[in-house]
Amino acid sequence: MVEKQLNLFEMTQAQLDEIASFINLDAGIHAILREPMKEFQVSVPVRMDDGQIKVFKGFRIQHNNARGPFKGGIRFHPEETIDTIRAMAMLMTWKCAVVNAPFGGGKGGVICNPKEMSPVEIERLSRGYIDAIWEFIGYYRDIPAPDVYTNPQIMAWMMDEYSKLKGYYIPEVITGKPVNLGGSLGRVDATSRGGVYTIMEAAKHLGMDLSGATVAVQGYGNVGSNVALLMRVITGAKIVAVSDSKGGICNPGGLDPRQVLQHKVETGSVINFPQAENISNAELLEMDVDILCPSALENVITKENASRIKARLVGALANGPITAEADNVLTSNGIMVIPDFLCNAGGVTVSYFEWVQSLDKYYWGEEQVHQRLNQHMSRAFQSVLAESLKQKVSVRLAAYCVAVNRVAEAMKLRGWG
Repeated sequence: MVEKQLNLFEMTQAQLDEIASFINLDAGIHAILREPMKEFQVSVPVRMDDGQIKVFKGFRIQHNNARGPFKGGIRFHPEETIDTIRAMAMLMTWKCAVVNAPFGGGKGGVICNPKEMSPVEIERLSRGYIDAIWEFIGYYRDIPAPDVYTNPQIMAWMMDEYSKLKGYYIPEVITGKPVNLGGSLGRVDATSRGGVYTIMEAAKHLGMDLSGATVAVQGYGNVGSNVALLMRVITGAKIVAVSDSKGGICNPGGLDPRQVLQHKVETGSVINFPQAENISNAELLEMDVDILCPSALENVITKENASRIKARLVGALANGPITAEADNVLTSNGIMVIPDFLCNAGGVTVSYFEWVQSLDKYYWGEEQVHQRLNQHMSRAFQSVLAESLKQKVSVRLAAYCVAVNRVAEAMKLRGWG
């Protein structure tokens, strides 16, 4: 008999089940947390540029709001599924809780291929999606944000459509907007910067001097390139290897992240960068470096290659780059792993800051955003580290314990269980 392959939502439920057993979670609260509170499936008719009407299927999943309004991005992807959205909504609940942002988890998506659509068609789809879900969102109810293949411009269209439907300007309904429409300074590199702050805290605990520490970064998009740049500028670390989907490069003497990014813009890849040796993504992951930052794809470190990872510290900037089995192997080998929903939570943290600024109509300077992000991420890491040391478990398991316990406590206080 062929073993059944779990989908992403079933995997997130299995992760919750593991934590529930470990912390003796109340059975009723466990049952509530296994399923989203509300699910919306909508049909979005869009007039395409050729005059034809095409109907797109969209979703908005609201997992849990015990700690505050639902919060989560909107994905435009041709292979989107409701189970993917369900999983991401649940993971957003834990991500918001672990950094103590006053939100619950939500997620949205539309099955489409924006790469095959004109800007006008994407705008019509964006506005149509809001027309379909506007009654279920709101700045104290559910606050969307950008995600896969969506961006600040799409958020601007969505915010504008919601404002038209309500009859007045409401920038606080959506985060990830352009700065001129109420977006926050410091949002572009927030995910990377938050990850760097957690790495700095982990290095303190490990007694690791980051000045001159060697770093390998897998993935050189917005997150990975900014991680490389910020690690070099803020900590003085040496970036010795980076990669993208076409391959990687290595220079033991160090790489200039800005020059590498310029090379990628000009050629389409980091490979063939002057004064660097081309390597594969697999080779990058297994390099003998102090810090490894998987910042692109999911499931790149598995039980098959985990035993060959040599880094002392792994900062999981991508979503799901390390399987649970691999995490156990890394931990048993003495490698500290900062789990993804803690390490990459800088984005949702600055989204929280944006929401606060939009509500107050008072906007902060970039230095203030950076300072508060540092405080927020450092406190989050320290609370997880304390749980890890207390329970004698991996940082991943400790992060789940902190997050699930915070949500469960809020549910009990509100009389839900």
